This record gives sequence, structure tokens and C-alpha cells, in this order.
Amino acid sequence: MNNQANKTSSIKTVNPTTNEVEKVFDVMTEHQIEEIVSAADKAFHSWRKTSFEERAKLLHKVASILRERKEELGKLCTIEMGKLHKEAIGEVALCADIFDYYANNGAKFLADAPLETPHGKAFLSYEPIGVLLSVQPWNFPFYQITRSAAANIMAGNTFLLKHASNVPQCAAVMENIFTEAGAPKGVYTNLFVPGSKISNLVADPRIKAGALTGSEPAGSSFAAMAGKYIKKSTLELGGSDAFIILEDADLDKAVHTAALGRLWNAGQVCTSPKRIIVMASVADEFISKAKAIYEKIRIGDPLDPATQLAPLSSEKAVEDVIKQVEDTVKGGAKLVYGGKRLNRSGAFMEPTILTDIKPGMVAYSDEIFGPVLCIYSVKDEDEAVKLANDTKFGLGGTVFGKDTGRAVKVARRIDTGMVYINHMTGIAPELPFGGTKNSGYGREQSPAGIYEFVNAKLIRVTTPDAAY
Repeated sequence: MNNQANKTSSIKTVNPTTNEVEKVFDVMTEHQIEEIVSAADKAFHSWRKTSFEERAKLLHKVASILRERKEELGKLCTIEMGKLHKEAIGEVALCADIFDYYANNGAKFLADAPLETPHGKAFLSYEPIGVLLSVQPWNFPFYQITRSAAANIMAGNTFLLKHASNVPQCAAVMENIFTEAGAPKGVYTNLFVPGSKISNLVADPRIKAGALTGSEPAGSSFAAMAGKYIKKSTLELGGSDAFIILEDADLDKAVHTAALGRLWNAGQVCTSPKRIIVMASVADEFISKAKAIYEKIRIGDPLDPATQLAPLSSEKAVEDVIKQVEDTVKGGAKLVYGGKRLNRSGAFMEPTILTDIKPGMVAYSDEIFGPVLCIYSVKDEDEAVKLANDTKFGLGGTVFGKDTGRAVKVARRIDTGMVYINHMTGIAPELPFGGTKNSGYGREQSPAGIYEFVNAKLIRVTTPDAAY
């Protein structure tokens, strides 16, 4: 499938540290796509009959391979989308934990669930529904796959991946890992296809449901197609997470968490702390401390352990973020620090701080997918909550404060799918991940993640003369 001469293919590795093309892949033909979908459908009819023990054995083996090869796989992430190598290794380790989580708990989650009824007995039988199409982005090349694949393969579904076109090697190696782990043909398969092929895949009657992580336009289109063909979908479409700092917060810890958290994955994280909301009484001190941190950040080769800020994922990515910053400043915001590209090869930009952001400015309404810290000053808790909710997104958020009881009360007022107290929005296998509003719907990870694409079938045992 690899064809180094085919430079016109959109499916290729362009190393964002150097902007050099590393590897090119051919787009699959219609015949190849048909063979893959047919194999996934055929595999489902046997995979659904396998025991939980057999499915768990496969997932445990995948987890084991991920741990054994985490440095190599992490380097692949770094080469394809620029992630710091140490962050990439952590991502692969997290994926192993997620596979193990569902292997260890899937049978319990999917056990028959008895229901109370005054006549006879009734229970829910959780049954797989078929072939799942998963469309995933580049920012976490292995984690995005895992979050979608682990629960559904454990549930007895089969899995087709359409990954982002700039991380093809990560996509291909994950399929190879499943094959090495002993997955039957068709249980997990990668599709090298452009986005234009997604509509045909969603329309295929053999594909029963779909999951997408990506942009709002992509999510809207995907959900519309799924709805047209009466198929369930889940969406995770980004966010503009608020990070509220209450008056009693430890300011140094809050600054450290917010400022460095914003640089995680070069700011290319849906749940990154994008809008820092701080009380006016300490706003100047917060800004000064954040600027001092950013002035010392080491930017450079993501394979170097000393590097703290990696390049963005592509030339287009860095150009888009720079334009968002420039347009926001033109609108009247204050550029406190950064905002420029680095004078070197690769998709690098400085860590950036913006303040004095008002409604109508780009940074106020749009998600900035890069290392840009937007700081807002408010007079009190009520204004902080109002500002936190004044966004079309609703993915995650943070409340920082020593009085955790009060912080939890504030968290309940924030309209998002997740809120963390004294910590930026994080990730763990046992915790549900998902949002509200334009951030999408559905949940991944945790027990909730395994119920999205199963049929909760009611089975009732009673008698003909029962009242109902």
C-alpha cells in the first residue's frame, strides 16, 4: 500500500518538526473498501458469539504489545504530528490501561441486568449491533482510536477506522498490533480513504453505527448522514474549556496548572484550559506569573527530553492559530506575550498570552487549537460562571479553590460534560469522556462507553394472563 512515488496522495506523513514528507500511502480503491467492509460484516457474525473471556484475552494482548513498544510507538506519534516524545509515550501507556480496563470489566458491565416488575421477571440483555465506523483526528493518534475501539470490540462489535490523513503510520500500526495479538480478520481494520468516502460508508447497510471526533462541520455532516440512514452516532467536537480560579485558590498552583496545561500537546487538546477566568483582585499577579513561565519555556525538537513545547501538527495548523491571534489583537485584545512564529523550519510558534478579550473577538467565540492562553478578569463568582457558560461549546472545565465544597457548587453551575476541581480536565479509563452543546453527545470510557453501541434488549418472562 505504501508508495513513496505517489506524492499526490493526501494520506501521508509530513513531519511537522521539519515539514518534510516522510511516507506516502495510496488511497484505497472501491474494490479494496468493499472487501474490507465485507470482511468486517462477516467477522461480526462470529465475533459476537465469542465469550467475554476470549474478547478480553485479545484486549489484554493488545495492551501488552502497546506497553512493550511504547517508546517506538511514541516516536511514531512524534514524527507524524509533532507531539513531545515523553507525552507520546504516556499516551501509549494510557491506551494500554484502557484496553485492560475493558478486558477486566467488560463482562461485568455487559452482564444481564435484572429489572423490577410485579409480574414474572425481566432483564436487559446487552447485545452487540454490528460493524462500527470510527472517524478519528490526529491530535492523539493512538488514544483517539483506543477510546473508540476498546469498549466496542469488547462488546462484540467489529471496528473500521478512518483515521486522520496525516497520521497514516499510526493508523496502520494499530491494525498490525491487533493482528499480532490474534484478532480474527475483520474484527479491527484500518481504511486509507479520504473524507469524501465517509458518506458512502455511513450509507452502507452493513455498517450499523458511527463515532466521530473532529470539527463542528464534520460532526454536523456525520450526524446528518447517520440520521438519514437511521443509525446511532456519537460525537466529540472540541471545546473552549473554562478554568475558573476562585478567590481562595492557591494562585501559584493555579498559574502553574493553567499555563503549563495549555502547552500540553502544543495546545492541541479539546479539553485544554483555553479560557482562564480569574478574579480581578489577583488578575495582574496571575498574568505576571504566567508570563514569567512562558518566557522560560524551551521550544524545540520534540524528541529531545528537555523540550517543553513542540511544533503544531502542520503548516496549516500554525498558520490558522497565528491568524486567530492576529485577528483577536486587531479586534482590540492585548497581546501580553508571544503570538509569533519561530524563525526556523517546522510548524513552531511561541507560547502566547492574550487579555482584554471581549465578545465579538475571534478568541472569545472560536476554539484556538494551539498554545494560546486567554485570560479574563471578573469581579465575582457569578460573573465567572456566566462567562464560563457564554460559549457554544460544553466539553470540560476546571474550578480552582481551597474550599472544595464551594468549588463543587460552582462546578454544578457550569454547562459542560466534565468539570475537574483543582486539576485541568483529564483522562482516565474509568471516567466518562464527552460533552454537551456543540461539543457533541455520547460518552466514551467508563462503564458508559460500552453501552453506546449495544442493543439493551428487554427480555421478559411472564404468563398469558399477566395484566401487562
